[in-house]
Amino acid sequence: MAQALRAVEQTVGGTQIELGLNAAIVSVREQQPQILVVRPSEVESSEWDALPFGPFAPRAHRTLEIGLRAWVKQQTGLDLGYVEQLYTFGDRGRHAEPGDTASHILSVGYLALTRGAGEELHGSHWSPWYAYFPWEDWRQGKPEIFRDEIEPRLKEWAERSPLPDEPVRPLRRSERLKVGFGIGGGFDEEKVLERYELLYEAGLVTEAARDGRSAARQWVDLPELGRPMEFDHRRILATAMGRLRGKLKYRPVVFELLPPEFTLLELQKTVEAISGTLLHKQNFRRLVEQGGLVETTGNVSTETGGRPAKLYRFRREVVLERPAPGLRVKAGRA
Repeated sequence: MAQALRAVEQTVGGTQIELGLNAAIVSVREQQPQILVVRPSEVESSEWDALPFGPFAPRAHRTLEIGLRAWVKQQTGLDLGYVEQLYTFGDRGRHAEPGDTASHILSVGYLALTRGAGEELHGSHWSPWYAYFPWEDWRQGKPEIFRDEIEPRLKEWAERSPLPDEPVRPLRRSERLKVGFGIGGGFDEEKVLERYELLYEAGLVTEAARDGRSAARQWVDLPELGRPMEFDHRRILATAMGRLRGKLKYRPVVFELLPPEFTLLELQKTVEAISGTLLHKQNFRRLVEQGGLVETTGNVSTETGGRPAKLYRFRREVVLERPAPGLRVKAGRA
């Protein structure tokens, strides 16, 4: 991979800097959000997934996004559509050892959305994003892993004395659990990254043990909290999930995941899959129709199992009519 294109490198204070590009590519299949993952060739013995990634090569790519698209096409065969930059992850590798002389990588994360239809993939496969974050899917109520594993262990962690290397924070651990996980408060579906960071800090995810974090050594039996990922890619994926969940409310991005024609039920199930919550059917339909987000096509679908359902399409004019044409929905009973 690194031989195909040379990464941009710069020496700062005696440390070599490289710029990496990472893509969290999302599709929805059979009412499940999917992430496109690869197995990095430089970690041949690993069984962990990774997001498509590669170095930025300024002589080959005029922009970061062009470089990202080129790497994704090369690694997976997928031509990306909707892409937006998430965040630059500049922390020194979480598993770095004292005296480490390797290059420091600045990772630029991206969120990409695709219908994924008709694309022949190679060197990659789709994987459910709730396999990496099983505590984020509340469509069937509070997840068992949250109730049986995460909540009791985090409460136990909140009562422990801070470790010597733990930074001083303005909020107590119990207060942070209330904000991030809703323990003792309300659950905010957008705080995906905050929840993963709390689990990492508490030493409850596999990556914390891999990186030699002292908090992980305090647990006798480390639970299996979701599928781990290479490098810091689960952290990047958590950022992408939170961004997409939030963006549903003020941008019509959900239509990037739907076919040109769809039923209102398909639209609702896609929103529910991304947000991890159930929505009140009638309230959702009223919000969509009154918001002018869709229009009927005149066609019907006979695949619903009941009477034919009307087919709709995204009404593109809405982006010119309102500054924030999203789906400001609230969780409810189906």
